[in-house]
Amino acid sequence: MEQSPSLEDCLKLLKGERDEQRLAGLLLVTKFCKGDDLNSLHRVYDAVGLHFLDRLLRTGMGKGSSSESESGSKADNRDAYLQLSVTVLAAFCRVPEIASSKDMSLKIPLILEMMSNESGSSVLEECYEFLYLVSTASEDGIVTLYESGGMKVLASQVSTFPDDSHLMEIAVKLMLLILSKLPLDIVTNDYLSELSVIVVTMARPFAMLQNALKFEVLHLLSTILSSKYLAPLHDALRVMPNGNWSNYMRNGIAAILHSRVAPAERLEALMLAEAMVSILGEHWLIGQINLPDKEDPIPVDRFLLLVLEQSRVEVAVLLNELAYLKYEASKSSSSTAQTILSKQRHVAIAFSLMEKIVKLISNASENEGDLIDESTFTNVIRALNETISVVLEYLQDAKEHGQRKGDDLLASVRIIGSYLAETPIACEVKVRELLEYMLSIEGEDEQSPFYSICFLLPMLCQITMKIEGCKALASSGGHKAVMECLMKLIGPNNYVVENSSCVFLACDTIMNLLLKREQARLSLDESTFVHLLKALAYWTEGTEDSSILMMASSICALIFDFTSEEALLNHPSFDTSSLNSLSRLIARSLALYEQDMCDDAKEEADLHEIVTAGYSRWAHRFPHIRAAVER
Repeated sequence: MEQSPSLEDCLKLLKGERDEQRLAGLLLVTKFCKGDDLNSLHRVYDAVGLHFLDRLLRTGMGKGSSSESESGSKADNRDAYLQLSVTVLAAFCRVPEIASSKDMSLKIPLILEMMSNESGSSVLEECYEFLYLVSTASEDGIVTLYESGGMKVLASQVSTFPDDSHLMEIAVKLMLLILSKLPLDIVTNDYLSELSVIVVTMARPFAMLQNALKFEVLHLLSTILSSKYLAPLHDALRVMPNGNWSNYMRNGIAAILHSRVAPAERLEALMLAEAMVSILGEHWLIGQINLPDKEDPIPVDRFLLLVLEQSRVEVAVLLNELAYLKYEASKSSSSTAQTILSKQRHVAIAFSLMEKIVKLISNASENEGDLIDESTFTNVIRALNETISVVLEYLQDAKEHGQRKGDDLLASVRIIGSYLAETPIACEVKVRELLEYMLSIEGEDEQSPFYSICFLLPMLCQITMKIEGCKALASSGGHKAVMECLMKLIGPNNYVVENSSCVFLACDTIMNLLLKREQARLSLDESTFVHLLKALAYWTEGTEDSSILMMASSICALIFDFTSEEALLNHPSFDTSSLNSLSRLIARSLALYEQDMCDDAKEEADLHEIVTAGYSRWAHRFPHIRAAVER
């Protein structure tokens, strides 16, 4: 503040009776008051009064009148009134007490209206400062901003701001504030289109900025794209005109991962990469990147390697920290439990990325062609092998500590299952040592193992094609786990899984075991196969799908080698109704092939052969089934 007489002169003018005096006082205020002199700003605010400021603002917007309006100079002075009123309002709101007042929150709709009109272009920066100061000062401010359509205004204007501008900085902070204070599912429901525009628009500054604002944009984008509520947004982005936004996003993520940044920022970049792959598919990982410090073109597969390497490092670090927190650190603190949950969520992001990379590599020969060269392929496999070894060690540690329940353990089984589905002989010895344990793992919300078995089915189906694999699964009791899993998938209380192939993978695994039962020394307890037979009968009732009929009847035909009709009927869980269902199944499957009903039936020739051969072996022990077939 200048000498106090200057301030006192301002205050006298502001308290004058005529508008001309108050205008002169406000003009002096803009010259003499500094933004950090909160005490003087408060005195000026008290002197000028809210009513005059409101009239001045409305006159500047062409909504009201002042004493000048009678003179005919209204149009000439309107811009000046607008500039003055908004500048002064923004200055007053540097005082937290003023910014948090109800009067300032009530002005938000008027400011937003002005920003939407051409008249607001000259004071846009002051408008954004006002909105930010009022919104950060109170909950009422941020709610009013949101309910007055603040997101719509932000989405429509942010694309016009220079990347490295104060306006861009304030706009980003405002958007982050809204997303931090309001539930994301509500924001998505109300402003799905605006959020998609914001994502596409902010991709460019995310790639181009080289200052602290880049990390604010990173935080904004990761907040929007990584929420569990935003599947509709992902759908909306898939149909957006692509332009360069996905390339900008790749460049921005590469710049973060390529730099020495804090672990939290590196993790956010990986979260953003995972979201982008979820939206656009694994092929997005293969593409040209441009880094500001690299003039020469970078090979298109380098981004894939960069994401994989950073994910590998994150997995190793996070699993090590989780093991320490779970088994060595004090468990008395609630903060420890929260830290564990946080790290479990973070490692799930890295696992998800690596799982998508596994899928990309497995499809490389068909879809990516020469975009992934042999050297890159070798490096990817090496990194994945290292990670799987680390994950197996983590599970070994959990086993030794008696831990079988946890989403982190389930996620570990999932990434192992995804990789071993493509390379079932990887880490073969360690996998077989831990097979029984992995099949017993439960997620936090599970009452018994299910998803862990589903995740391992592709690998189990492949290894049981050989005798050694069948022996390994049978010796660990894994055959019972697979059968129980199949019963959950096809029985009356069938579980819903995202991968429908699980049912046939389980069937194929059981078939492999039953066909090699003697060499694998497979033993089946009566209770297990009785319940499986009932589930198979339930699965096929009413279906006309020949593949289902033949698969179910083939498994039944092989199980009947272990038992007889009399033994089944003596079991407390098996009755005549169950036997009749199985009789219909066998009869239908034999008739289906013999009647040459369709081409699909011909494709099941091997399964039909299993049923026919089985029927010839045990028909004399199952008179009800024989009667049904002969009818």
